[in-house]
Amino acid sequence: MCPMTQVRWLFAVLLLAFSFCGAARADVYGFVDSATGRVSILYTDRPPADSRYQLYRKDALGNSGQQQAAAPVSAFRLNTSRFNSHVLAAAHETKVDAALIHAVITVESGYNPSARSRAGAVGLMQLMPGTAQRYGVTNRLDPAQNIRGGARYLRDLKAMFGNNLQLVIAAYNAGEEAVMKYGRRIPPYRETVAYVPKVLGHYNKYLRVGMPATPRG
Repeated sequence: MCPMTQVRWLFAVLLLAFSFCGAARADVYGFVDSATGRVSILYTDRPPADSRYQLYRKDALGNSGQQQAAAPVSAFRLNTSRFNSHVLAAAHETKVDAALIHAVITVESGYNPSARSRAGAVGLMQLMPGTAQRYGVTNRLDPAQNIRGGARYLRDLKAMFGNNLQLVIAAYNAGEEAVMKYGRRIPPYRETVAYVPKVLGHYNKYLRVGMPATPRG
């Protein structure tokens, strides 16, 4: 299966899963095929029979035991509006989809500009010191600088991995060296295997609410 077909396949799965959001309980199971590097995702309310699947997120469709209504479209716009001007500026500069930048921010920091990880990542797009230095970010807590640096990194990853979003997102999480180490496939790290579908899910969701896929201008 070619990279673009893999992305379309994963998007189709995510679309189907989100279409039932609020109507059924679903946990996220997944595994990386060691032969092909493909991520397999399964949404189910019970553990799958295939032992290769591992539980990565419980009730990932937004439910917690009780049925809940799907979040309204306005909620997604509200969550992204605070830093939208910085995201759009970075998207125009780098030609990286604004929806992808927002998706990374959503998963990395939940729009907390002061977020810090135990590994030393800081800010909205959780830049490590080396990444910040590489892209001229002098203050990782500054939203505009942080977003610009993260977008530039995504731009370079897209060029490196031929716009294969699965690999771009995996490299953003685990580093491009890890993706190259495993033969240009998603590294079989538990965090990374869980991270890729999370970001792709938000990316697809933001596209569905009208966020532009390609920067204008």
